[in-house]
Amino acid sequence: MRRGLLFLVTLSVALPARPQSSDEERFRNLAPEKQEELRQRFRELQSLPPAERAELQQNLQKLQSMPEGQRQSVLENYRRFQQMSPAERQQVLERWQHFKTLPPDKRAVLRQQLRGVMESDPAQRKQLLENMQRWEQMTPDQREQMRQRFRDRREQRREDRQERRQEQKERRQERRRERRGG
Repeated sequence: MRRGLLFLVTLSVALPARPQSSDEERFRNLAPEKQEELRQRFRELQSLPPAERAELQQNLQKLQSMPEGQRQSVLENYRRFQQMSPAERQQVLERWQHFKTLPPDKRAVLRQQLRGVMESDPAQRKQLLENMQRWEQMTPDQREQMRQRFRDRREQRREDRQERRQEQKERRQERRRERRGG
C-alpha cells in the first residue's frame, strides 16, 4: 500500500497540472529515468488488490482537494517520513497505531501538547525534543525515579507557596495591629 501511495504522490508531484498539455505530453517531457521510475510505480500500483488501489485513489483525491498550503504540508511530512530509516518509520507507524487506540480526549490532549512543542521557539523546542529522547531511553525504574523527583519538586513548590502565603498573612495581620495600636 505504501508503495502505491508513493506512486500516487510521485505522480502528483511529477505531473503538476498544466492545462496546456496532456498527461501524455507531460510524461514524454520527463527525463527518461523519471519516466522509468513512473512506469515501475505504475506496475506496482497495478499489482495491488483492487481494494487497496481504490483506497489509494481516494487518498489521492483527498490530497488533491486540500488547500495548497495543507497539501504541501502533507507532502513535506510524507517526504520526511520516506527519508527516515526503516527502523524509524516502523517506530512512527507503531506509535501511530498506539495513538489511534487512545480515547479521543487523550488524543486531543496529546495533539495540543504537540502543537505547543511545535509552536515553541526553536531553542525551547530543541530542549523539549532532547528531553523526550532521554525519556525514551530511560528504563522503567529510571522513569519512575524521575516521576518521583517531579512529584517531590511539585510538593516542595506547593509547601513554599503556602509558607509565603502564611508569611504574607502574618505581615498583614501585624500591620493591622500596628494601625490599630498606633
